[in-house]
Amino acid sequence: MTVATSSRSKIPHQGLGIWPRFVGLALCSCLILVVILQLNDTQNFHELFTQLELKQTMGALGELLQLERLQAQSERQNWLNAAMGLMVGIAGFGLWFLLKRVEQLRLQDEQGFLHASEEQARLEALLTERSDSLAKLATHLQNVREEERGFLARELHDELGALLTAAKFDVARVKAKLEAQQIDLAMERLSHLTQTLNSGIALKRRMVEDLRPSSLDNLGLVAALEILAREFSEGAKLPVHTQLEEVKLSTDSALTVYRLVQESLTNIAKHAQAKKVDIELSQTQGGVKVVVTDDGVGFPASSINPKSHGLAGMHHRVTSAGGQLRISRGGPEGGTRVEAYLPF
Repeated sequence: MTVATSSRSKIPHQGLGIWPRFVGLALCSCLILVVILQLNDTQNFHELFTQLELKQTMGALGELLQLERLQAQSERQNWLNAAMGLMVGIAGFGLWFLLKRVEQLRLQDEQGFLHASEEQARLEALLTERSDSLAKLATHLQNVREEERGFLARELHDELGALLTAAKFDVARVKAKLEAQQIDLAMERLSHLTQTLNSGIALKRRMVEDLRPSSLDNLGLVAALEILAREFSEGAKLPVHTQLEEVKLSTDSALTVYRLVQESLTNIAKHAQAKKVDIELSQTQGGVKVVVTDDGVGFPASSINPKSHGLAGMHHRVTSAGGQLRISRGGPEGGTRVEAYLPF
């Protein structure tokens, strides 16, 4: 028991690993066996070591070996726990960094989206403002043009008309006096002059009607459209059928309807190659509908030029009055149908 206790207390436990300690224990065991073999022939062998002490020594060596093995396993487990903790820490840091980066990207995307939305809203507001400004400017220019047309029509009617009429009366008086003296040559020249004055008066009247239809102001919309259709039929040699109802419209809306029909007839004369024309004016719920239809060559909807001044002017006039304009085929056999709706 004394030898086992002293041997256990002298062997250090420094944690150098299982193999160095196992080798040390093996060397100690070999040394003990050598001593036993050398003392085997001596007479004092049974006095130094008894069978009981040998068993105790081997038990102590087994305990030491078991203790070293447990310590080695404990150290290995500590290293594994440390490595596992390090890996968990690294993984946690990587996950935190990834989440942080994802959050930054999300914030950047939100900021970029907000900036794009604000820019889009600003551009849309600017576009709306510019469109409203252009619409107001176009309406103003249209009103100014109509005012200038009215002024020119009044000037032509009052001043030039008065001059031509006075000249015609003078020629008539001179002609009456010359007829009594039977001056053939003078009568011939005066007759030619009378025809020229009549042509000038007719030209003045057409110019006045084109600038500002006096029939619209004096007779109303239906009578003005009847006169317009009759003059177009006589000039273009086309039958024009009218179906017109009396409607109540403001002066500007009535002028819009008149200009719409006038522009449609002009396009028919230039491009349609039509054989007949229909003009309809009717009162609907809350407004007025005007339709101009021809049986000409027509055109596909895709070929309408949005930059055409005639179509653009028609569209702007109708929309400025709060109405709607639709241009389509006149029927299964072709042609063109111009339909507009204007509110009261």
